[in-house]
Amino acid sequence: MTMKSLFHKALLILAVIPIALLSGCSGGYSFTGASIPPEAKTLSVATFPNYASTVNPQLSQKLTDELRNMFQSQTSLNIVNGDADLEISGEITSYTTRASALTSGDDVSMNRLTITIKVRFTNDYDENANFEQQFSRYRDYNASLNFSAVESSLMSEIVTELCEDVFNKAVVNW
Repeated sequence: MTMKSLFHKALLILAVIPIALLSGCSGGYSFTGASIPPEAKTLSVATFPNYASTVNPQLSQKLTDELRNMFQSQTSLNIVNGDADLEISGEITSYTTRASALTSGDDVSMNRLTITIKVRFTNDYDENANFEQQFSRYRDYNASLNFSAVESSLMSEIVTELCEDVFNKAVVNW
């Protein structure tokens, strides 16, 4: 066997070992950092009703869909309706816009949209992972802008952050 042939075999072995090790890992970990019990196979995300005093009609569906999509794309869980190994439910409790910054002449220069949700998470395989918690996020926007013109993009940004917060609390044990 030539030195070149030995070198190629060594490279092949070095390439195969990490792949074999990674494929042997199953269940409890994903590359997103999610730590899910290996026996957990299903997740349900109930529609979040909107109990805020100001209601954005798209918010409930957008929040629910984005949560489902995040778990589906970042875990190996099957999304189901009804009973599941992991369950998320909750409600939208607040959707407010108010002044967040004033100019020197006491005029409003920035407004803030804040969305607050209450979330319940149940893990059938790890009772210590269960929680009920409020999550709140906001975005500031220039007060000279018409809220209707920026509302959709602000809401989308906030919903993404809220879903990341819920995902991290539910399945990322950092």
